Amino acid sequence: MSAAGGHAEVVVYADGACRGNPGPGGWGVWLTSGSHEKELWGGAPQTTNNRMELTAVIEALASLKRRCRVTIHTDSQYVKNGITSWIHQWKLRGWRTADGKPVKNAELWARLDQLNAGHDVHWRWVKGHAGNAGNERADALANRGVDEAIAGSGGSRHRRG
Repeated sequence: MSAAGGHAEVVVYADGACRGNPGPGGWGVWLTSGSHEKELWGGAPQTTNNRMELTAVIEALASLKRRCRVTIHTDSQYVKNGITSWIHQWKLRGWRTADGKPVKNAELWARLDQLNAGHDVHWRWVKGHAGNAGNERADALANRGVDEAIAGSGGSRHRRG
């Protein structure tokens, strides 16, 4: 995704889904930049909702070919608060929580931190299942990922656009 001149401006809606937690899961992303759009989705046969929420934003950022201005919309407070607030202390403590326990999903957080640093990212929380068209589209893609994981093609990644 690119825009003419300067840095591309990309709008991302990302969502994760899980049927059972843990259980089969999926992630979905809808990216737009100007008149261009792209859909990404995938799934895993055995995962957690938080892992799918993280995977969605990781896949969104990893799909960008060069540094961009990115606005990411997520309905996950876990993702938004984790990347904008909690991660700084986690890294200072060697990926441990305030009570000394290992940070869950640390490998995904480290990857997200690396990708986040490569772009000018603005994080926005949106209420899930509240009629936001972008969030509903990402949710539908995430559920497509769950369906594919259940059907046996889990772990796959797909793109359209």
